[in-house]
Amino acid sequence: MTLNAAADRLWIEVGQYYRGSYRQTFETALEWLVLDLGKNTLISDIGKTHLSGAIGRRRGDGVSNATINRTVTEPLRRILSQAKKQWGQTVQTIDWKDFMLPEPKERIRELRQDEEARLFEHLREDYHPIVRFALISGFRLAECVNLTWGVVDWGGRTITVTGKGDKTDTVPLTKGMRAILWPLQGQHETAIFCYRPQRSGDEETEPHPAPITYEGMKTQWRRTLKKAKIVDFRFHDCRHTTATRLLRSSGNLRLVQRLLRHEDVTTTTKYAHADVDDLRQAMEQAESGTGTRSPGIIPEKRRGISD
Repeated sequence: MTLNAAADRLWIEVGQYYRGSYRQTFETALEWLVLDLGKNTLISDIGKTHLSGAIGRRRGDGVSNATINRTVTEPLRRILSQAKKQWGQTVQTIDWKDFMLPEPKERIRELRQDEEARLFEHLREDYHPIVRFALISGFRLAECVNLTWGVVDWGGRTITVTGKGDKTDTVPLTKGMRAILWPLQGQHETAIFCYRPQRSGDEETEPHPAPITYEGMKTQWRRTLKKAKIVDFRFHDCRHTTATRLLRSSGNLRLVQRLLRHEDVTTTTKYAHADVDDLRQAMEQAESGTGTRSPGIIPEKRRGISD
C-alpha cells in the first residue's frame, strides 16, 4: 500500500469524522505528509529515517514543537498504526516517543482588568458577544465558533458542547451567558456567533450576518491585540482567565475542573497558583491588621521617616 492510498483510507475511515478545527488540521497534515514523503512511497518502507527527515524539514519552516508533534509525528503514527492493526499491512517498528519533541509547559495567562477594557475598546462590536461569552464560559475557540442554537436548552438552562476528542458534555447556562446569547437570536438560522460583512460599494442593503469562523476570529484577534497593545495573550487564555477567576471567587478546584471539563483534577491543579497568590494577599492583610510584622520590616519612625 502506498502512503497516498493509506492517507486517503485513513481520512475516509477516521479523519472525516473529526469535528471543528481539528478536522481541517488533520486533513492538512495528511496532505503535507503525502507531499513531503512522496505519494508513491510504500508504507512498509517508512521508518525512522523518513520520520526524522520530515520532522527536520518541518522544523525548518519555523513552526513550534507542538505543531510538529500534532501535524507530523502523530498523523504518521496514526497511518502506520491503522495500516498494521486494521488493514493487515507490514510496517516498520518505530519508538514514537523518541520522536516527540519537547513542548513547554502550558503557562497561565490571565487577562487583567485594564487589558480587558482596552480589548473591548478596540474589538469590533460584532465580535464582542463571542469574546464575552468565552471569558465567562471557559469555552475554547473551536467550541465557540461551532455553537449552534440546537444545543441551547433555554428551559433547562444548559448548553451541550462538543469539546476535544469529540467528547460531549452539558454545562450550565448562567444568567450572564443567557444575557449574551438571547439578543443574538434570529440573526442566523443555525450559527450563534456571527459578524456583519462589510458592505461593498455597489450594495444597497446591509449584508446578512455570517457565522464567525475559526480563522476569521484568529485574524480579528491578532488585529485587536495589536491595536490594544496587549502582548502575549492568546484567545485560549480567555479560558485560563475564566478558570482563574472562578477559583479566586470560589476557592474550589473541583468546580474549576468541572468548568473546564477535565477528566483528571491533576490537569486542573496548574490553576492552584490563584489560591497561593490570594492566600499570600490575605495573610499580608492579616499581618497588617494585627500589627504582626516580619523580622525584616522596620517601623517607619525607626528609619527616621516622620509622619
